[in-house]
Amino acid sequence: MPFVTVKMVEGRTEEQKRALCEKVTDVVAETTGAPIEAIHVIIEEMSKSNYAHAGKRKSDL
Repeated sequence: MPFVTVKMVEGRTEEQKRALCEKVTDVVAETTGAPIEAIHVIIEEMSKSNYAHAGKRKSDL
């Protein structure tokens, strides 16, 4: 029963997140042999003010 967590900065549409879940599920099924029904995808969205790269918060860019 694979669990996949995707962490990303907020801002994607529902359609984009739906497509991401479908494609991640397909790749996990293909590479592991797990049945699609057993694969879980969890999206964790981060606020731009709670994520920084190279010392700069995304909300400040």
